[in-house]
Amino acid sequence: MAEGTNQPHGSESAPCCNTSSNSRTRISDEDESVELSNVLNMLGYGHELRQKRRECYKDLDRIETAQWGFGNCDFITVGSKAEGISRYLESDMDILCVNNFVKCIEAGCDINSIPENTSVCRMDTTICYPGHCLLLLERGFPLLLLLAMCDNGHGQILLSSDACVNILQMSSHFLRGPFPNERAGPSLPFTIGYSNADLVYAFRCHCPSILHRWASRSRHWPPFNIVEKVVSMGAFLTPVGFKGSENNHIEWRICFNTGEAELMINLNDAQIKLYVLLKMIGKDVLKPRHKEITSYMLKNIVLWLAEKNPQSMFHEKSLFFWIRESLLELRTALSKKQLPYYMIPERNLMAATGVTDTQNRRWIATLTDMLDEGPAIIRRLPLIRQAIISHPDPFIWYNTRRIELEIILLESIKSGLYSNGNYLVNMFDYLLRNSLMWRFVVIVNEVFTNLSGKEIMDTYSVFELFHIFSRFLM
Repeated sequence: MAEGTNQPHGSESAPCCNTSSNSRTRISDEDESVELSNVLNMLGYGHELRQKRRECYKDLDRIETAQWGFGNCDFITVGSKAEGISRYLESDMDILCVNNFVKCIEAGCDINSIPENTSVCRMDTTICYPGHCLLLLERGFPLLLLLAMCDNGHGQILLSSDACVNILQMSSHFLRGPFPNERAGPSLPFTIGYSNADLVYAFRCHCPSILHRWASRSRHWPPFNIVEKVVSMGAFLTPVGFKGSENNHIEWRICFNTGEAELMINLNDAQIKLYVLLKMIGKDVLKPRHKEITSYMLKNIVLWLAEKNPQSMFHEKSLFFWIRESLLELRTALSKKQLPYYMIPERNLMAATGVTDTQNRRWIATLTDMLDEGPAIIRRLPLIRQAIISHPDPFIWYNTRRIELEIILLESIKSGLYSNGNYLVNMFDYLLRNSLMWRFVVIVNEVFTNLSGKEIMDTYSVFELFHIFSRFLM
């Protein structure tokens, strides 16, 4: 591990920060940074609630795997839900369905170390864009994927990523309760209750050389024990090719979902709140229409900054400073159309995004304006702006009850509420069996009684009540 100095630094291969801002400006922003951190706590992004979310979604994974995996696959919640930084209905759930009978290995790995009852595919990265590969069947014959196999013209069997998604969509009702909707790229969207979810099928991937290259980098963060843990988690292959490739339909993407979740969990409080604010900026200010700028790109900026700078520089008093540094990095990435993937720097996250030059210039101009605004930048974020202009007493009262309601519903995950498509039936059953769940009715009634002056049960139907509490948790 690199010994840290007290100045940010970087390299040509990754975003870095610039401490050209004078110390006087940073000091004047400290109190406002602390207040912003407190507001984020009240809005549901504090440490305790993040931890609660992570625990409950892990419980959900165990329930789903036991009920619908049949020993054939594991269900793993990934993304912002697994990291605990997404409020209950703030964003979709991202779920990996990991096949237990197919293992993928990179060139040079010993196939004999893998159990004989497991089919093995060899990764071929030679003709693919960095971070992607072809899959050559080396051993076994997975019947479920029979129709996804094709000849590569050299007598070898390839596994088509596009065909795999189509096959698994047809067979998905054998693996899960809710039927997925029409596929969206590599994912199969479906709805559970008021939550939307994206299900992505994946294979476990053993790629030690890629992970060891990542682990051997000189860095300030993460510490050695976390680096080792991320390496031990391995990788996954998901059925999506590089957008600009003519072999897109047969390519697979190398992903590190569980390892990245571990990294995010080990960021400190200021770094996680920085990411939350960047997500808000992306959604509410930049507003990309076709995912030209994604929260995943913003996450990578935060990870690079964390790696390249001492942890001691990230604290609640420096929040506005790091917002500025992150926006500088994003502006540079847009200008150069270059943002290295944190795990595999050779992969450019800005490649083949489809962004037009006109849109790019507009975003760069917007970011330049925001950089000149200083702390006033938060006025652009509706959730933060509303919190600031609200009277403190009603704001605290409302959010305290919203957080309590979210905790109650997170606890309901352990009841198997999402175990099949009959969400409302399960909810009513749970209401009858668990007195704690009646507390959510009291909370919603309390909120709307204060807003309308009428008892909610006198004004709204039961189904309207469910709609109200879903809006409450967004």
